[in-house]
Amino acid sequence: MRTALTELVGVRHPVVQTGMGWVAGPRLVSATAEAGGLGILASATMTYPELEAAIKETRSRTSAPFGVNLRADAHDAPDRIDLLIREQVKVASFALAPKPDMIAKLNDAGVVVIPSIGAARHAEKVAKWGAHAVIVQGGEGGGHTGGVATTLLLPSVLDAVDIPVIAAGGFFDGRGLAAALAYGAAGIAMGTRFLLTQESTVPDAVKQAYLQRDLNGTVVTTRVDGLPHRVLRSELVEHLEKSGRISSLARAVGNAARFRQHTGLSWRAMIREGLAMRHGKDLTWSQVIMAANTPMLLRAGLVEGRTDAGVLASGQVAGLLDDLPTCAELIENIVKDAESAIDRLRDVR
Repeated sequence: MRTALTELVGVRHPVVQTGMGWVAGPRLVSATAEAGGLGILASATMTYPELEAAIKETRSRTSAPFGVNLRADAHDAPDRIDLLIREQVKVASFALAPKPDMIAKLNDAGVVVIPSIGAARHAEKVAKWGAHAVIVQGGEGGGHTGGVATTLLLPSVLDAVDIPVIAAGGFFDGRGLAAALAYGAAGIAMGTRFLLTQESTVPDAVKQAYLQRDLNGTVVTTRVDGLPHRVLRSELVEHLEKSGRISSLARAVGNAARFRQHTGLSWRAMIREGLAMRHGKDLTWSQVIMAANTPMLLRAGLVEGRTDAGVLASGQVAGLLDDLPTCAELIENIVKDAESAIDRLRDVR
């Protein structure tokens, strides 16, 4: 199935596995790449040496193109960009809009730049700066998300830019891919669907917690880090919603200390990264600290399997999923079902 996305990055199918922190490691990314999709390593939760090792391990597992997701505001973002260029990684994706000089440097080195955006004006900005494509995530998506549904956000972005647009938020099967292509998108990106595969390293008990949800099983909360964050409903999330400022600050400081120990960041650097995530919002100090250490809450659930003490980012599609396919089975079935859906449309008179 050839689209502007497959031509741009050299993959066989217009299906992207997003760079989910603590989830998108070498095993999942290489399995996606081998199945013909675009796998993206999540580097925001990796130290620089860990990212360097992850890139080498992924390349040892597959010769197919893959990408790395970067935080544009990370303290060592320039070093990570140099690493991608040196290792000849095919795609650099960004959760926050990269600066023009970052895009230019990657562009000059032949690295495809694909930022994730949440509004047409953001797409216009990064396209003007030289981004090769964008991922647009509607409110159905997991993790940090906006309030506009994909069915409205996607056409607004498609009308605003001439570069390939990849649709995310609410996609999990071939019907979704066919619908995205009908809108004019160049492919789809999925997070929760790839989290729930056999190659995902998320503990089995946590995967079952996802599979047991219905369509009301997620909630958008701002109490994790001050920004809208779609997660699975849990006792911890309910507690965060009800907790006062003092208890929130105490919990945030404790998590921040653990994150600092894991990454080696100074307190000053952590606060700086937390402030960078404010996006002009009036956040409490506990929310600023939580913005810097949210990865530890995610790690508790997605790595340690502690659904009682962790936060589990999730798209609404969790309520429609009931299986754990391999990446190869998932992508093969999506493409096959998309082709069938497109064939059915040809019969419409």
